[in-house]
Amino acid sequence: QVQLVESGGGLVQAGGSLRLSCAASGRTFSSYAMGWFRQAPGKEREFVASINWSTSTTDYAESVKGRFTISRDNAKNTVYLQMNSLKLEDTAVYYCARQPSRFRRFGSWGQGTQVTVSS
Repeated sequence: QVQLVESGGGLVQAGGSLRLSCAASGRTFSSYAMGWFRQAPGKEREFVASINWSTSTTDYAESVKGRFTISRDNAKNTVYLQMNSLKLEDTAVYYCARQPSRFRRFGSWGQGTQVTVSS
């Protein structure tokens, strides 16, 4: 059973930066891809970014392209989300998730970390 723990959230002014971390534990880490999702108040959870574990191929939501960067540290079983040029609309709870294979959906959600962007 893979457990995911997000950290690094906080309060930041618009235009600022934060780096989120997602640490996996509980079993030997093996994934097809890892991803970041977010959920703002009153909104459904939305996709933010993903990275293929073996190829490092990345994908980003249009709203964060050029501002966010997803990366991984295989030795530490950790995925990062570097967030730059933060906007008010980036305010949300950010969740890490694992896609075990190309044929399965993202799952094994963490508890999330709050990111609040102020004006």
